[in-house]
Amino acid sequence: MTTLQAPTTGAAALACARRGWHVFPLRPGDKRPALRNDWEGRATTDPARIRRCWNHAPYNVGIACGPSGLVVVDLDMPKRRETPPPEWNMPGVNEGADVLAVLSERHGEPFPLDTFTVITRRGGTHLYFTPPPGAELRNTSGRHTTGVGWLIDTRACGGYVVAPGSFVDLPDGAGPYRIVNDVPPAPLPAWLARLLTAPRPAPSLGANSVAGTVADLPAYVQAALKGEAARVADAVTGGRNHALNKAAYNLGRLTGAGVLDHETAATVLFEAAAVHFGPTRADVTPAEARATIRSALAAGARNPRTITRGNLA
Repeated sequence: MTTLQAPTTGAAALACARRGWHVFPLRPGDKRPALRNDWEGRATTDPARIRRCWNHAPYNVGIACGPSGLVVVDLDMPKRRETPPPEWNMPGVNEGADVLAVLSERHGEPFPLDTFTVITRRGGTHLYFTPPPGAELRNTSGRHTTGVGWLIDTRACGGYVVAPGSFVDLPDGAGPYRIVNDVPPAPLPAWLARLLTAPRPAPSLGANSVAGTVADLPAYVQAALKGEAARVADAVTGGRNHALNKAAYNLGRLTGAGVLDHETAATVLFEAAAVHFGPTRADVTPAEARATIRSALAAGARNPRTITRGNLA
């Protein structure tokens, strides 16, 4: 497979670059970045750089959505034994495409089919769009309350997608990413743009056992908890552990300053990470999350944040 994959994915990377899309290497046969850090900043359209990189190894191809001027709507398939949440438990709703069809109908709009479209290795769909002028859309997760609907993820600034021409082989499914509608990306439908820019519920601040504690904290600390929980919950594949580590370090600095207790910080972070728990290498396990939270909170506590009176208002 390696011998056949190398020229195919290299050609796929160059094809993306010709469209003006910034690419970077993913691990061969995988969805995770091959770069250790700053994959978004290092993504490129330079053919010479791309040839050098893909001549080195049979990397899969990632498209950095932000620099590429893309918003990609990912209509996912349910994982094994996954059932819909109560609000989407209705006849005919079995996958992300069904959810988008319901949302389209509710808004009195057609299903947005006329755009660049890719079928993913598990039978899901990537719909490529261009963002509204001046908008800076971020990522959303369909398995979290900040998403637009069950099994609908969106990738924009700070996110990436696996490019067509890649082949992913993971325990939950193997297969290629294939173009099925090779047209220029259409502008993001206005009704979808409104959903993605409308205020949405803040991420959960942990289990019921800490809810009262959070409510009693200073406004500055509550805002920090909400922001770091959102960072973790909205992280994309390949950046989830990094996001959890950064969030735990930042909250650890508050525990070191004495304005946030360790148990509350750890519980909020674990609840935010739980949206990514799953059985595959692309997911996060509870044990991994606990280990990252424990070490990063401790590291942050060793570098406590200086808290001024204004912060605590």
